[in-house]
Amino acid sequence: MKHLLECLDATARRWPERPAFGDEAGTLTWAEVALAVQRVGTALARQGVQRRPVALYLDHRVPCLLTMLGTLAAGGFYTVLDTAQPPERVRRITDQLAPVLLVTDEEHRAAAEALGLDCPLLLWESACTEEPDPYLLQRLRQDALDVDLAYVLFTSGSTGAPKGVAVQHRAVLAYSAWAAETFGIDETTVFGNQTPFYFSMSVTDLYTALRTGAQLQVLPKRLFSFPVQLLDYLTTHGVNTLYWVPSALGGVVRWKALDYTALPPLRTILFAGETMPTPYLNYWRAHYPAALFANLFGPTETTDICAYYIVDRPFADDEPLPIGRACDNCGLLVLTEDNRPAAPGQVGELCVRGSFLAAGYYNMPEKTAQRFCPNPLQPHYPETIYRTGDLVCYGEDGLLRYMGRTDNQIKHMGYRIELGEIETAAYGQEGLQSCACLYDVPRDRLVLFFTAGRDLTDALRARLADRLPGYMQPALYRRLKAMPQNQNGKIDRAALRAQLKED
Repeated sequence: MKHLLECLDATARRWPERPAFGDEAGTLTWAEVALAVQRVGTALARQGVQRRPVALYLDHRVPCLLTMLGTLAAGGFYTVLDTAQPPERVRRITDQLAPVLLVTDEEHRAAAEALGLDCPLLLWESACTEEPDPYLLQRLRQDALDVDLAYVLFTSGSTGAPKGVAVQHRAVLAYSAWAAETFGIDETTVFGNQTPFYFSMSVTDLYTALRTGAQLQVLPKRLFSFPVQLLDYLTTHGVNTLYWVPSALGGVVRWKALDYTALPPLRTILFAGETMPTPYLNYWRAHYPAALFANLFGPTETTDICAYYIVDRPFADDEPLPIGRACDNCGLLVLTEDNRPAAPGQVGELCVRGSFLAAGYYNMPEKTAQRFCPNPLQPHYPETIYRTGDLVCYGEDGLLRYMGRTDNQIKHMGYRIELGEIETAAYGQEGLQSCACLYDVPRDRLVLFFTAGRDLTDALRARLADRLPGYMQPALYRRLKAMPQNQNGKIDRAALRAQLKED
C-alpha cells in the first residue's frame, strides 16, 4: 500500500455495515464513513489542496475524523488545531504551517474568522453535503506517493515553541501494521478514544481501526472528571480497548471507580505519553487480571511509538516499569555522548531509525538537521536517525529502562539528578494519588507536589529518606487539591513551575 485510504477502501468493502466511528451524537458504519470521506474529499479537492496543508478547526468529535480522512482523499495533509487554545497559540501554529484552507463548522465559525488567516474558510456543513466526484478523487489517488505527507502534528517539546512534525503515509502504514499485529487489533476491537486528534497517541486508535475494521468511540472529555460515569459509558458502548495517558487511567484509580460500578468488558489496556505510576497499573491489573497491559514509549517524531513492554509479571508499587524493546521494523540505538554504542547498563541517548520516522519538522530546516541526522554507526551510505533526547539503558534482562531527558536532568549539590527517580520512589507511599517533582532553580531546592486524601508530608519525607540519598531529598512538599493537567491529559509541569515562581 502507498496511501492510508487504501485501508479504508478495503475495510468498507469487507464490513460495510459494521459500526466504525462513534461519539455522543451517534455511530456511523464503515460504508457511511467511506461516503462521507468522499464527499468531504471532493469539496477539499475542488479547493486545490494536493500536497498542501489544510488546517482543521474542529472539536474532538466524529466530524473531525471525517475531515482528516477527507483531506487525505483530496491529496492534502492536515493539521488539527485545538479549539480550546488561546488564539495567540493557534496563530503561532498557523503562521508556521501557512495553510491553504481552514475547515471549521458553524459552531466555531466566528472564532475561526477571528484568527485572521490568509486562506479561504470552508464549512464542514457544506463539505459533508458535496456530491462525490469519483473521477477527481481517483486521479488524485493515482498521483499519490507513499512519501507524501499525511499530517503535520504540532508539539511543544521541551522549549514550549511549537514544532510541526511532518509524517508521511508510509510511516503511518508501517506503524499501524505493527500496532495491529502486536496487540491483536481486529474487527471485534472497540477503542475508547481519549486522546485529542492533535496528539500523536490518537494516530494509533484511528489508523489501526482504519486498517482492521475496529470501532472507534470518541469519549466525551467531560466524563474524565466523573470516573464512574466514564466507566458506565464504556460499558454501554462495548469498549474493550483503551490507549490512554496514565493521568487519565489515574483518575479512575484516585476515585476507586472500578470498585463501585460494573466493569466494562476491557481486554487490552495500553498507556503512553508519560511515566505510568506502578500503583495505578496494579489497581487496574487487580480488576482485570486477564487483560493485556502494555507500556508504550516513543515521541511524535516516530509516528507514535518506537519501544514497548507487555506487562508479564507483578511489579512493586515503587518499582518502575521498563519501556521494553524495539517495535518490529523499528531500529533503536543507545549512543553515548561520543556517538558510540552504550554498553549494557550504561546510560545513553535513545536514537531511532527505520520506517516509523517522520520526514522532519515542517518549515524548520535547522531544527530538523539537529534531530534528524546521519547515523554515526553507518558510514557506508546515508541513513537518517532521530535523536530523541531521551536517556535510556539496557537492564540485565535485555529490556530498556527510561532514565530521563538529556534536557531535563538537573544538577543539585554537585550531583546529576533525574527527577523521575524521585517520583517513582514516592509512588509507593500508601494514599498517594499523584506527584511531580520539580527543581526550583532560584532557591536551589527540590519540590515535590502531590495529591492525596490527607497530608502525607511526614510519611513521604520518611519514605524518601529511606530510599534516596540526601542530595535527592525534596526540601519542600506541597499538597495540591488537584494536579494540573495540560490539554493532552498529562501533568502540566509548566503550571507547577509557575506556582514555584509565585512563592
